[in-house]
Amino acid sequence: MKNNSRNEAVDVMVSMHQPEEATLKKYVIGFVGSLVLTFSAYLLTQYGAMNKPVMVIILAVLALSQFVLQLVYFLHVGKEFSPRLKLLVTIFMVMIVFILVAGSIWIMNNLNGRMMTHSNMVKYMNSQDGL
Repeated sequence: MKNNSRNEAVDVMVSMHQPEEATLKKYVIGFVGSLVLTFSAYLLTQYGAMNKPVMVIILAVLALSQFVLQLVYFLHVGKEFSPRLKLLVTIFMVMIVFILVAGSIWIMNNLNGRMMTHSNMVKYMNSQDGL
């Protein structure tokens, strides 16, 4: 009798550690959800007739929603039993997002500083000998 209850406890623990099976349906739901959120952000920026602070807040909410959606449906965070793995995946994903955002802002700022206006271009051309 004792042995039977121990086997049941082991079976419960084993079933808790087994990852939930990823199905095509879950991937399709995640993909369609990501497309909807991305398209919503695009439409908001392209045709949004609202003031800038409200638009930034809405875009931030859409970005965080997509972040959570991809964590759940593609990286399967929340499905496993190990909290360390969850933490590592979240930290890695935040690092990647930070690198992408900071790098994009840095590149755009750098290119903006290098762009020549018409008056700067005329001054440059006039300062060159032989032109």
